[in-house]
Amino acid sequence: MRYPAERKEAILKKMAPPMSITIPELAEQEGITATTLYNWRKQARARGQVLPSRSNEPDQWTSQEKFQIVLETAPMNEAELSAYCRERGLYP
Repeated sequence: MRYPAERKEAILKKMAPPMSITIPELAEQEGITATTLYNWRKQARARGQVLPSRSNEPDQWTSQEKFQIVLETAPMNEAELSAYCRERGLYP
């Protein structure tokens, strides 16, 4: 079954901070198989999106996830970094 791109993006946003809803929870809420959601997350990560896997807490993210955040925020000034962190529920 194919899902509309808008729905897929909305679900991927739910996986990202600050919401960081787990895949099993999303599967139950959205009625989409967990396998499909894991595949979407894998594809999004390959495109460079930051989608934590194990925990809502940034200190439990993988090194790769943390490094991706550093790469995204490196060129930002202080105001941009603050806005970025607020949007994602992170603290610099």
